[in-house]
Amino acid sequence: MSFNNYTSTCVPLPMENVDTDQIIPARFLKATSREGFGDNLFRDWRYLKGETKNEDFVLNNPIYQGEILVAGKNFGCGSSREHAAWALDDYGFKVVISSFFADIFKGNALNNGLLPIQVSDEFLAEIFEQIEANPKTEIKIDLESQIVKIVEKQKVMNFEINTFKKTCLLNGYDDIDYIISQKEAIEAFEKNRAFSYA
Repeated sequence: MSFNNYTSTCVPLPMENVDTDQIIPARFLKATSREGFGDNLFRDWRYLKGETKNEDFVLNNPIYQGEILVAGKNFGCGSSREHAAWALDDYGFKVVISSFFADIFKGNALNNGLLPIQVSDEFLAEIFEQIEANPKTEIKIDLESQIVKIVEKQKVMNFEINTFKKTCLLNGYDDIDYIISQKEAIEAFEKNRAFSYA
């Protein structure tokens, strides 16, 4: 599925060093398909015992909703499990904003259609402050222009993204889809290529 631009309210998670075992605990990794992982996203924080919800955890607070998760610094550290990206996407998040991502998590997110946006510590703090002041604060994401905007304050920041991954997200490609999309260019190259024989 191609990535659309989003203007959404946000779910704030102002915690640093959130690792992949906190995002999706290891005991839920037995499934091989991507569906259903959202049910156990942040499981040990969302529930106290059994099915008793932790009312103090942000995902259980109806005030905060949206397709954008705003997280503290160093999000997605720890093990390399791809299931962390699956769980966030399956729950309904399309974007995660932080001031730093673990490299492997960032790659897994991009490979699974989830956009990790890295902003400055100062801009992240401003987003958190704005959400605290107004839980209905909207953030606009423009992938084509690589812009994240705090709508109410009209504050804007550019973000970096690998050009190849940007193309894949905009077109809904995985790596194989991208290669197929280049079929004509590949065929033209092969046709015009000068072969040398020993």
